[in-house]
Order: sequence, then structure tokens, then C-alpha cells
Amino acid sequence: MIRAAFVSAACCALLAALAGCGSVTQLRPKEGMSEVPQAANAQKRETPGQLMQPSTQAQPSRQADLLTKSVERQDDPFDLPPGPENGKTGN
Repeated sequence: MIRAAFVSAACCALLAALAGCGSVTQLRPKEGMSEVPQAANAQKRETPGQLMQPSTQAQPSRQADLLTKSVERQDDPFDLPPGPENGKTGN
């Protein structure tokens, strides 16, 4: 009897928690909060929708990254083997 009451209460709590996850409303600043501040060099203030769109720099197109064929790597002058001390210095 106690177990059934516990399971029932746990299910109700789970359903209540999940019901709060599905809220789809416009986000608005609380009273006393200002709107999105204007960037220092911007001509006008951006809307929240514009701020949510990633720039090309933040999300580059992936077409340039694809390799269409195997390419031999060029020699890297900085790819050097470790020295006789294997990078250790001092004592």
C-alpha cells in the first residue's frame, strides 16, 4: 500500500516536472531589466532574433573543408623531432 502511494506520488512529480519543460512562450526581460544593449560600433540595436542567428564566422560553410581526393601533406618546417634532452631543461 505504501509502495503504491510512493510510486503514484513519484509519477505525479515526474509528470509535473515534464509539463514545465514544454513551455513555449516569448522570452521577455523582467521588469527593471533593459533591452539588449547596442554594440559599440553598430549602427542600430540588434533584435534578439538577429542575435540568435550565428554569423558566418561562428558557423562557416563546410564546403571548403571537404577533401575530394587524397593529397600529400606539404613539409612542415616546425615538425621537428625532440632534442637530446627530450625537451627537459635544468637539473
